[in-house]
Amino acid sequence: MPSHEIISRITVREKAVAFTFDDGPNPEFTPQVLDIFREAGAKATFFMIGTQMKKSLGTAQAVHEQGHEIGNHTYTHPALPEVSPDECRRELAQTEELIVRVTGSKPRVFRPPYVAINAEVAAIAAGEFGYHAIGAVNGAATDWEMPGVRNIVDKTREALAPGSVLLFHDGFDDRSQTVEAVRILVSELTQEGYRLVTVSELLEMSEDVD
Repeated sequence: MPSHEIISRITVREKAVAFTFDDGPNPEFTPQVLDIFREAGAKATFFMIGTQMKKSLGTAQAVHEQGHEIGNHTYTHPALPEVSPDECRRELAQTEELIVRVTGSKPRVFRPPYVAINAEVAAIAAGEFGYHAIGAVNGAATDWEMPGVRNIVDKTREALAPGSVLLFHDGFDDRSQTVEAVRILVSELTQEGYRLVTVSELLEMSEDVD
């Protein structure tokens, strides 16, 4: 049974981390991220918003075809604790339907918008949808605020350890700083012997998560 807790770091026995990207797909920036990971022979997880998927289904398909994971990031990006249980279910169900259409299979992971969750939302997401709720260790990088490439890189490095889930954004606004920071981090980490895997692959490496 998936955990009701937000998972940000997983106990693993090897040097592996999971890069994740929120709020896409975006036809300009998502392909740039895909190029970085293709060149590195690495994988990532993309937490997609349903309304953005509808606008860019071809981009979502490219993410799947290149072997990356697609997770549920709701349909319209509300703070789930602030909506009704039925609305929470609709937010998850509508995006799950799109993910199944693109990938042919049900998503295993979701990231609540703003990483906002309560017991009721957790019960719906885990109990009814079977999702693991995923956070991240590098929130201080605040890539969504476009704080500069070096800030994103440095704050991520400060938080990073084997088993970490890392948060970035490929959707909304100008994500060129994020793309460049990710390019640097992917190069550095692969040179240091890290495997860059999907969130589900990272979960499978752990003995702590059912």
